[in-house]
Parts: sequence; structure tokens; C-alpha cells
Amino acid sequence: MAITITINGTETTCEPGEYILAVAIRNGVEVPALCRHEGLPEQGCCRLCLVEAETGGKKELVAACLYPAADGCRIVTESDAIDRHRRMILSLLRAQAPESAEIAGLCEKYGAREVGRFVKGSGEKCVLCGLCVKACESLGTGAITTAHRGINKAVATPYGEPSVVCVGCASCAAVCPTGAIGVSESGGERMIWNKAFPLKYCRQCGEVIGTYMELWRAAKRIGAETPEICGTCRKKEITGNMAAAYGK
Repeated sequence: MAITITINGTETTCEPGEYILAVAIRNGVEVPALCRHEGLPEQGCCRLCLVEAETGGKKELVAACLYPAADGCRIVTESDAIDRHRRMILSLLRAQAPESAEIAGLCEKYGAREVGRFVKGSGEKCVLCGLCVKACESLGTGAITTAHRGINKAVATPYGEPSVVCVGCASCAAVCPTGAIGVSESGGERMIWNKAFPLKYCRQCGEVIGTYMELWRAAKRIGAETPEICGTCRKKEITGNMAAAYGK
């Protein structure tokens, strides 16, 4: 049964327990978030999605990505308190990842300044949001993880060596919100995590389908042959076959 909540003075309906950030996004309300990806579980790592929630007369600042909606709750996404906390979080993130253009853009947008007492990371772009690790785990690979502790904590392959289980799919780079994971393609190979992976190309259009290891692993899982054409060409082929079958 749907419930009613209020976001910035406008009533909307949602499911009980649905996270506020998801409801806000669905209703076109902008709330910044770095550690969220629609294909992965919520984490609440970056804390940029702070909003003010009032339930039962009690107001508090909460992470919208993990705050469940309750009937009658009132949500405010912009206020002096929210702006102040968000600017401080962004200042910390800029010190953590001074080379990230995405972080710099958010700092400019929300008016976050550099704070002298925050020690800058050297050449860093990573904010340790964990999305890359979650993506790798969800695919059943587990080629990367967080290593070390405190100020030395980082995402890496075991012992910093090329992973024996990585298939070079680059899903980790695809979900990274700050461009921290380097991936390049040249000479028929994809380079990621200090390891080169031969690429397979579509025999029709010549576009990259994936790495040989990635495609072999996926095909083995479902008991199929590795694909020879990309998804786009496959759709065109199916559409053409259907049109021919129906005489159109």
C-alpha cells in the first residue's frame, strides 16, 4: 500500500520503506550522490546525499540513499544546515581526490572551498566509495578489494599484482564516479589493473564486443558459444529475420 511523503513542500507517493533518494530522483529532485549506482545496493559512503527528514516531529540530517520513507515524513533537500555539511564533505573529498575533475565540479557547484588543514592525497582520484569493488563482487569475480587501513586504504588487486581472476570487463571503471580506474584500449588489447586483455571485435561492424576472457566466462556460465557479433548487430539481425519471416 502506497504512502504519502512530502519533498520540498510537494506531496508524492511511494512504497513503505523505499529509500528517499530513489523517490527524489523519480520525482526530478536533484540530490548529489557519488556512491550510488542503480545496479548496485546502496552504501551510504559519500554522505553527499544528506537531506533533512522530519518524522513524528523530530528533525534530523540523514543520508537519503539509506533513509526509508515513512508515511507522513517531510523531506527538505536544501537548507543552510545541509549546504554547510555538504560543503565540508566536498572539501574533504577534494583533499582525498584532488585530481578528480568530477569532485572539482561538485565543489564549484556547491561552493566548497579548499581547507588548509585537510592534507591532500598525492595524485588521487579515488574517494573509496566502494562501487568498483561491489560491481566486481556482483559479477562473481572478486578481482579487486580494499587494501590497508586508515590513510593508506586503497582499492587494489591482491598484493598489487595482476589478478589471476580478473577478466578485463572494465565494469569497475564503468561504475567509478570519479574516473579513478585507468583503462585503455590499443593494438587489440585492453589494459586495466596492470594487465593486458586481448579484445574480440564484432565480425560485422568491427566494434569491440569485450575481452576474450570476459566473453568466454560469460558463455561458460550459460552454456553457450562465445558471441561473434555485438549486441547492436544481433538486434539488427533478429529484426531483419523477423521482417523477412513476416514478409515486410
